[in-house]
Amino acid sequence: ALLSGNCELEFDNRQQFTTLTFELLDESGNSIGGAISQDGLYIAVSNYTPGGVKIFRSHDLSLVADIPATPKGDGQFSKVVGLVDAPGNRFVFSLFDTDEIWVVEMQGSNYQLTTFSDIGHKPYDALITSDGRYYIAGLFGEDGMALLDLWQLDKGVKRILPDYGRSNGRGEERLPVYKMPHLEGWAIAGDYAFVPAVGRHEVIVISTRTWQEVKRIPVHGQPIFVMARPDGRQVWVNFALPRNNKVQVIDTMTYKVIDTLTP
Repeated sequence: ALLSGNCELEFDNRQQFTTLTFELLDESGNSIGGAISQDGLYIAVSNYTPGGVKIFRSHDLSLVADIPATPKGDGQFSKVVGLVDAPGNRFVFSLFDTDEIWVVEMQGSNYQLTTFSDIGHKPYDALITSDGRYYIAGLFGEDGMALLDLWQLDKGVKRILPDYGRSNGRGEERLPVYKMPHLEGWAIAGDYAFVPAVGRHEVIVISTRTWQEVKRIPVHGQPIFVMARPDGRQVWVNFALPRNNKVQVIDTMTYKVIDTLTP
């Protein structure tokens, strides 16, 4: 991936824009995500190839830290996914091939690294809750999710939602998955998360207090994004192929679909 940097702005006497110059930095062979630290001083970039995370100063893109991922046994390093920024100038990310979650806390030009292993098989994506407390990784290699409480790192990683993935809690196998929903597609409304089910025509309602499933809402197709209205009163859902011609609206009080739109 290429990062833009060394931006130079020139203004004339009337403070009007005249020139903008960029220099391109070749960061890695295959980048997958980026995040900016809470204080705005650092930019982190996660990589598939070579697996790891690089951290740069935001003002000049000089390299601060080059953190290789865990070797996966074939001379390569684990892919890094699910990179987010967290309060306290921290970056959190998952290692797909080695089943880990790492937390990096920036301390000037240095950093402190905390690692968690055996968090679940093949974490493929992750999210951080809006209050910055919980980091949740979805698992591609098995059902369930991995939850890390960033306020209590000493508690380690907890497994939640054991039926999230292949089954729906009733012993029914999921349909062919046409597009894996990304965890950024979750919607938080009040004390509940509305989550796209994997390989099912359902939206799952989860309590953010207990991280347990509350209800499943039947919908038009396999949901991809479930997005909340700013006031949390409704969530809007779109769908994967082949049933991607509709958008549905769910009432967050009744858990019912109240409208189906054909854009």
